[in-house]
Amino acid sequence: MTTSSESHRGLSAADLLSCDTLRVSYPATDQLSSPERAFMINATEIDILPGVWGDLDEPLVSEPASALVPILLPLVDRGWIEVCRVVPWTAPDGTLGEQPGPPIPKEDLPAVLADAENWEYPPSGTWLGCLTLTLTEAGQSIPR
Repeated sequence: MTTSSESHRGLSAADLLSCDTLRVSYPATDQLSSPERAFMINATEIDILPGVWGDLDEPLVSEPASALVPILLPLVDRGWIEVCRVVPWTAPDGTLGEQPGPPIPKEDLPAVLADAENWEYPPSGTWLGCLTLTLTEAGQSIPR
């Protein structure tokens, strides 16, 4: 019988928890490119679309947003990600908030994603109306 530390090549649980990055490899995510992974992370976080820039590497960070559209659309076509707008929401206790609205129809996405303003944080700081990515049920089943 192996202990948990033996199963992790001699690392104790404390060693593992102190690691800056612990990457677990899964077949579905191993087949994704780094930029595709960035979109999956963004959708997991239900961040607004501009948040994806922080998960991208060069040279894509320096590219225009139009270079990212051909990366995002196949993830939508696979049924893993939906593109929505942030809409107002009221909690059961009456607290006001925001949530993803209904998915934007696939046929409208190329035009919506072509608008460079959708890829920038709003100057007002208000996220209402901004694009956000969400994982679909199929996307949620992919280990990350």
